[in-house]
Amino acid sequence: MKKLLLAALMAGSSVVGMAGTASAEDNPWMVRVRVLGVLPDESGDLSVAGTRLAGDVDIGDQYVPELDISYFFTDNIAAELILGVTPHDVSAINVTVPGALTDADIDLGDVWLLPPTLTLQYHFTNGSQFKPYVGAGINATLFFNEDAGPVADGIDYDPSIGPALQVGFDYDLDGKDGGWAFNADVKKLWINTDVTVDFTTALGAKVNADVDINPLVVGLGFGYKY
Repeated sequence: MKKLLLAALMAGSSVVGMAGTASAEDNPWMVRVRVLGVLPDESGDLSVAGTRLAGDVDIGDQYVPELDISYFFTDNIAAELILGVTPHDVSAINVTVPGALTDADIDLGDVWLLPPTLTLQYHFTNGSQFKPYVGAGINATLFFNEDAGPVADGIDYDPSIGPALQVGFDYDLDGKDGGWAFNADVKKLWINTDVTVDFTTALGAKVNADVDINPLVVGLGFGYKY
């Protein structure tokens, strides 16, 4: 048994060593750091106890740093995982408030989004330093650090799962496969969340909102392939 275990460990070490050598030669990993513009294309349906309210939602744009990691299975096929968080200001706009003479805009504070996104990409190889790609995948968005603002008593966001599409390019600065590259990337994310806003003190009711955030995510930065 000891001899068999020792042989298995030696074989496993050999496989790991061979895999490490192949990875170093083929440059399968790429890490990018980008600055993102997260530009929501928001809309929302507001209701109280099932009754539709006039009004909409407004979610502010945001610009944040972002880290992503890619693994190249072949020269053309890669998977990319995007990591980053974004804070957004939220308002209900043109809301019909009982007893008010005109529609009102209501500050709903702010919320942080954690939208890790995994895409499968196809990279076009044309023998040049310019390497465009397209991708499709899925995003899972979590909301945290919700601030209800000065009017509402509380606010709650449900998590969201939706599709993602992307297009972009890498430009090899070292003129070879591996090393530094400039990157430009555009993604479209579909994010939908059910929001519950507690207006018990101000209106004596809770407002429900079915909110589509659906941001366009534009990124510029640099990557290193190794």
